[in-house]
Amino acid sequence: MKDFDTLLKLVEKHPVRKVAVAAAHDASVIQAVDEARRRNIAEPVLVGDERAIRKAAESVDVSLEDMRIVNEPDTIRAITQAVQIVSSGEADILMKGYVHTDDFLRGVLNKECGLRTGSVMSHVFVAEMDDKLLFVTDAAMNIAPDLTQKAMILLNAVYLANLFGVMNPKVAVLAAVELVNPAMPATLDAACLAKMADRGQYVPSCVVDGPFALDNAVSLVAAKHKKIGGPVAGQADILFVPDIEAGNMLAKSLVYFGGRRLIGLLVGAKAPVVLTSRADTKESKLLSIAGAVLMVNMERVLTLKVGKVHY
Repeated sequence: MKDFDTLLKLVEKHPVRKVAVAAAHDASVIQAVDEARRRNIAEPVLVGDERAIRKAAESVDVSLEDMRIVNEPDTIRAITQAVQIVSSGEADILMKGYVHTDDFLRGVLNKECGLRTGSVMSHVFVAEMDDKLLFVTDAAMNIAPDLTQKAMILLNAVYLANLFGVMNPKVAVLAAVELVNPAMPATLDAACLAKMADRGQYVPSCVVDGPFALDNAVSLVAAKHKKIGGPVAGQADILFVPDIEAGNMLAKSLVYFGGRRLIGLLVGAKAPVVLTSRADTKESKLLSIAGAVLMVNMERVLTLKVGKVHY
């Protein structure tokens, strides 16, 4: 898969899935789920303040007829209720509405009714580039992961890439420079992750190298000029960032400077989670729903599981 139009066409042929939206009183979210319903991609369950939801729908001329609304005016309780709907199996996908990410994630991680599986959960942005999809992780959940967490975050991204049809993906572990420097911990972690891949410690398989500066991870010209070789240099499928600040800035620069379309998904939970910014467009939110539907359907077809790290 090389573009999001192909994704939309593919999921339109798949079974319709239910998506529970937490704090659904947002015009762009309502437009996205309405379009998903029109395309027979997903059926929404809108959880939140019903008056605010109806007001938001009216502002963008969307009819809520036949859409299920669960009235819960309190935002935190609305998150919990949406999570419970997914955790119980009433819906297949959880989606973030107009709510702060930290409040939303607290609901996802709730020990009593959340979507924990025992695995590390991480966020992946999928960007539509000129001739391929590019995966960026982790830019929204894990703040400053250690090496053990990074190994699992890497495999979560590989798992998602597999679901999108990218097998044995090339992973570039990013830092500010492409040389190992003991004064820069990100370069040490990058070298360790690359060596772990060399020794076959990841399942499913992937090609990992690093550290890379961003330019020589995505540009063959830059990599050749700096005399950096290997199968990943200039050809990365996955950009693995050192921390949440770097990832968040990279992902948003792709949108606001590069004009790229972006999908935001949480991997490693009991069910797919659509996690986009409140400022994202209705198109980005629709595409993220489509990505989550692909996760549900392709996992059941291919029986893929989130990977393992052998120590």
